Amino acid sequence: MAFFNSQSVRFHARSWLPARSIVMECIAERFDIDPSGEIMVLKRFCPWKLHLFELEAELKVEPLIKYVLYGDERGKQWRVQAVAASPDSFESRKPLPAQWRGLRDDELSKETRISGCVFVHMSGFIGGNQTYEGALVMARTALKM
Repeated sequence: MAFFNSQSVRFHARSWLPARSIVMECIAERFDIDPSGEIMVLKRFCPWKLHLFELEAELKVEPLIKYVLYGDERGKQWRVQAVAASPDSFESRKPLPAQWRGLRDDELSKETRISGCVFVHMSGFIGGNQTYEGALVMARTALKM
C-alpha cells in the first residue's frame, strides 16, 4: 500500500497537476513563439520536464521541442534550457552551441552577437539572458547552428 504524506499530496495538488495544464497550453502556443515549433515558453515556472515528454507522446507533437524558455527564480533573467533526449538522460536533443559553452556575460554576448547574455553551461544544457527577447534570440540562433 502506498503512503503519501500531507506534503506530497499538497505538492501534487498545488504544483504537479496544475503544471500539466500549463505545459499543455505552452505546447499548443509554441508555433506562436517560433515558426519552427521547437521553442516553448513557460508562462510561469513549474515542474515541466516529465509532463513535456508525456504530452509530446500523447499529442504526437512534431517536431519535438528542443528548447524551453522560462523566467529564473528571482524573475530577473531568462533561461534557455535544452530539452533532454529522454526523461532520464543527461544528453540534450540539441544542446546550446559548443562555441558558446562556458562563456559568460560580455564574452558570451560578443561570441553570440546577442546582447544581454549571462552564461551558457559547459555542457550546453542551459543558458541565460537578461531579457526574454535575448533568450528567445539565443534559442532561435542555436536552432540554426
